[in-house]
Amino acid sequence: MTRFTKGHGTENDFVLVPDPEGTLELTPAQVQRLADRRAGIGGDGVIRVVPTRHATEDAVRAQAAQAEWFMDYRNADGSLAEMCGNGTRVFASFLVREGLVHGDTFDIATRAGVKHVRVVPEGFAVDLGPWRYGDEPGARRDGFDIMVRPRHGKPVPALSLDLGNPHAVVMLPDGIELDNLDLTAAPEVQPAQPNGINVEFVKTIGPAHIAMRVHERGVGETRSCGTGAAAAALATRFWSGVEDLSPWRVDVPGGTLTVTPLPGNRVELSGPAELVADGDVGL
Repeated sequence: MTRFTKGHGTENDFVLVPDPEGTLELTPAQVQRLADRRAGIGGDGVIRVVPTRHATEDAVRAQAAQAEWFMDYRNADGSLAEMCGNGTRVFASFLVREGLVHGDTFDIATRAGVKHVRVVPEGFAVDLGPWRYGDEPGARRDGFDIMVRPRHGKPVPALSLDLGNPHAVVMLPDGIELDNLDLTAAPEVQPAQPNGINVEFVKTIGPAHIAMRVHERGVGETRSCGTGAAAAALATRFWSGVEDLSPWRVDVPGGTLTVTPLPGNRVELSGPAELVADGDVGL
């Protein structure tokens, strides 16, 4: 039997599996069973909690001097992912509870590099690191650089951003509401993205305040997406024409997140993280 902890960040939920000796080799099939909401524990993803020095990837092991613990993140379909914004906070909450880190600030290793974490009143704030536009010259010329067609909808322009993982953000036009979108299937993206892409649909609520739904690659629609919230806020800031460092409120079906642009094209995500269950499971 293998120990597990179930947690969520704004209802983006994960199964965490501790692997202090670095001996657990999770297969895609095992991840799929753990994430299955009927036959398994259920989650949008699975996170192996492993010392960075035991990571199998050279680029991750190179982070061991700075970050003791590696967030080995897998999508619900078993595929590897670079990182997960909400998952970093849940991972951080587990490290704090288990006494694996100390103090109000610490670093964690991910496939997208080292992420700096702060304990804050609402939970945890994570410096998601550097981000970039997918095609900044094209975006600044046209306002978008990619097209997205929702299921049963017409193609609409979108802005692509890379936050360590890929995103396409759509600002819904007047007459189309978030609640009316059908996200039971992945939106069609052109040009096609061979490794998949997360797609965020956004509506403006007020100044520096947006609402969002998201379809995550390898998962489907989720109640929240941390890097997606950051991408949505950064895209809306871009379209507003005022690219300052003011914080943004992002409402998702599972709650509320705060996105704060940082100097040097970095961005911080803050919000709650809850650990809700512990147990044993057969793999």
